[in-house]
Parts: sequence; C-alpha cells; structure tokens
Amino acid sequence: MKRVQIKEEACVTCRRCEVYCVVEHSLSRDIIKAHKKESPRLLPRVRVQERGALSLPVLCRHCDQPSCVFACLTGALSKDPQTGVVTHNKEKCIGCWTCVLFCPYGAITPDPQRGIVSKCDLCQHLAVPACVANCPNEALYLVEDGVHA
Repeated sequence: MKRVQIKEEACVTCRRCEVYCVVEHSLSRDIIKAHKKESPRLLPRVRVQERGALSLPVLCRHCDQPSCVFACLTGALSKDPQTGVVTHNKEKCIGCWTCVLFCPYGAITPDPQRGIVSKCDLCQHLAVPACVANCPNEALYLVEDGVHA
C-alpha cells in the first residue's frame, strides 16, 4: 500500500500541494479555471497548517484501522482491502461531519457548500499524487507500506 509521508522540516508553506490538489480534482484540470471559474470552488484535500515557523501539510493517513470509516453513519467512507485507500463516496455522504470529529489527524474537511466532506484519495488515477508531484522541496513523498516516518 502507498502512503504519503511528510518531511515537516522541508515544508516552506508554498501551498502548491493545495493548489495542485484542487486542479487535479477539478472538472477542467486547468489551474486558472479550477481556481477562478469553477463554482463552487473545490476544497483542497490537503491543507497546510502554519504555527509560527512550523508549517505542516495535513492529509489523510489512510489508517490501518480508520476511525472515520467506523464512525461513518451511511457507509460513505470505506477502506479498500486491496489498496488500503480510504475512499469517500459523495453520493452516500449526508454531510453529518461525524467522520470529521473522529479523524485523529484533522484530515477530513467539511464542505458546507456541497453538503459533503473532502478528503485525500491519493489521486488513485495517477502514479504519484498531485500534491507529491508538485511539492518543490519534497516535503511530501510517497512510500510503500512498511516504511513509516
């Protein structure tokens, strides 16, 4: 299983991970259209949090025992037994935010405009997630399971 790991000392708060996450999940996959023309604008599935000199990208860890999946009232969140990826089915999501409360990493974001949540899906359609591919300092990097930071 693949996971995104974080090298917090390398993060310079450029927020490119957020920008390219929105672009990759947008309808147009165009940087200008995704951020200026599509409405409502998508939320990034990774967020950079700043506290003084420290900045840290926050995204889904695709936990081995995901409390968000166990807490989900409708089954909108599920863990793929093959890939280990925790996925979100927006058709089943009722926007109750229970998963937001149960995520120990704060990696699930409520999207009130859509009435659902937003979370990392590891860009399963790509070889390397957009946030990792566009991180200029390699603060985000992809590892195979068994290698934990």
